[in-house]
Amino acid sequence: MHQHEAEDCVRLVPIFQALDANDVAQVAKLVRERQYAAGETLFAAGTAADALMIIAHGQVKVTQTLASGREQLLRVLGPGEFDGEAVLFTPSERTTSGVALTQVVACTISRQDFQQLLKKTPALALNMLNSLGERVVQLEAQTTAANVASVSERLAGYLVETSAALGQAHFTLPLQKKDLAAYLGTTPETVSRKLAAFERDGLIKQTGRSQITILDSDDLSLVE
Repeated sequence: MHQHEAEDCVRLVPIFQALDANDVAQVAKLVRERQYAAGETLFAAGTAADALMIIAHGQVKVTQTLASGREQLLRVLGPGEFDGEAVLFTPSERTTSGVALTQVVACTISRQDFQQLLKKTPALALNMLNSLGERVVQLEAQTTAANVASVSERLAGYLVETSAALGQAHFTLPLQKKDLAAYLGTTPETVSRKLAAFERDGLIKQTGRSQITILDSDDLSLVE
């Protein structure tokens, strides 16, 4: 991966966005590129969480296994999203698993490499502390917004994000409707009704059971 590509990956992560160009360049030197095929595991529950993983291309489903043995979908990571920023600062064990829904390109930064960099550059360490404070404020705002978003808004957002991740307006839903419903906190029947409503409004076109074509991404992004 070229230096400028690595820097682009670093800037995707909120805790790095407040850093100046020199600091970003130093962090970017730690980036390692990984590629995964659809269905391949990026990380697994019960293993050491020792690296930040930034999704540069594709989609990853993050799941957790419940006491009953059932797999619960927690979230879907797309381009610009990441998993494990906390592991850069403290050792831990993964409690979730990540599996590629599509072909995935990821940037990784190991905790060991990152902490060695902080020890060598106190100014960067101070900048990181300030950035972490800003990140806490951002997370609080995001949590509040997520709690008030409607199912329609969350579904529309998922479709737009999936289209962007795959780089095309016509795509097959990477998630089965039951998994998508669980992810959105609703039922498969509600997902089907919402998709039908989007189609009636001229926002999307459905073909078969899982083929989606986005006809108006701008208006779809404004769904409430």
